[in-house]
Amino acid sequence: MSQIIKVVVVDDSAFMRKSLSIMLESDPQIKVVAVARDGKEGIEKIRECQPDLVTMDIEMPGMDGLTALGIIMKEMPLPVLMVSSLTTDGAQSTLDALNLGAVDFIPKELSFVSLDIVKIKAELVSKVKQIVQSRSLQFRMQRVRAASRGVLQSAAAGNAGGAAKAPAARGVWPVKKGLRGVVLGISTGGPFALLQILPKLPKDFPLGIAIVQHMPPRFTRSMAERLDGVSQVHVKEAEDGDRMEPGLVLVAPGGEHMTFRASGTSVKAHISPEPLNTLYRPCADVMMTSAVEAFNGPLLGVIMTGMGKDGLEGLKLIKQKGGYVVAQNEETCVVYGMPKAAVDSGVADLVVPLEDIPQAITKIVKG
Repeated sequence: MSQIIKVVVVDDSAFMRKSLSIMLESDPQIKVVAVARDGKEGIEKIRECQPDLVTMDIEMPGMDGLTALGIIMKEMPLPVLMVSSLTTDGAQSTLDALNLGAVDFIPKELSFVSLDIVKIKAELVSKVKQIVQSRSLQFRMQRVRAASRGVLQSAAAGNAGGAAKAPAARGVWPVKKGLRGVVLGISTGGPFALLQILPKLPKDFPLGIAIVQHMPPRFTRSMAERLDGVSQVHVKEAEDGDRMEPGLVLVAPGGEHMTFRASGTSVKAHISPEPLNTLYRPCADVMMTSAVEAFNGPLLGVIMTGMGKDGLEGLKLIKQKGGYVVAQNEETCVVYGMPKAAVDSGVADLVVPLEDIPQAITKIVKG
């Protein structure tokens, strides 16, 4: 990868093309090498400029973003950030794009209507840089390119530029008695990763699972419904008063915090915008911290792909209360930020590849 990150911006709105270009080029390491008005022109610019990353609007006249993304993934795979509207239809289309191979998305309204433009610009720039520099993502794109040429070599399938750092051999997992629940934090690359995990959990999974995925409103509900349709466990966007029950997965709603409170012999979810001063809403630290207090017993903490270090403080509390922490390894993360914080701080008990997480957490809680 060249030192300068080359980006192609594809959007039918001149305002959006200009706004994205200004924000991206506020960092001297990023250069917008071309802009395009629709998917067809975008593909031409990608072939011509060979960028490191593309931002792609979903809804465009002529060739739309999903059609263009399919062609890109088949003929010239590279990281694509979708630009999506904050509507139910936009959420569905964005999930379709992530399933097709898009790395992540930029909510259109959050990017250009919010008054907190400085924070948004910093997050966009950081996201682009971390995605382009991701070793696992580079390897994934190489595999897609090789597969599209029909020359994928199985010998490379398990190596993403370094050995996995799992302290336990694959398939050999400890058993932890007395765990009360599972709490999971995830961000960039999350929807794809959750699709590799929740459908593989058994119907009789013995604990409730709480998930914080950094997403805007509407997106979490669409994601939860899609996951529920392909999973044996029941997945739903959490509502105020929902009880944590075995085999139930509660996904924190976008734009709100999910906390937990003890209620007699049960533990119930509480949905609220408070606290307002967190970097993310929903926030994994807020959810995990409240769960530690509400369950009053050991928890299984899981931390996965994503930028930053959200979840670290919650995981520390989980450890202090006798819980156990599983982290996704660097080689299978889209962005190795949140798990890295846990690993570097010594909080993670087990570091495993994405494909091993379903079996690992099932064996840990069930034996």
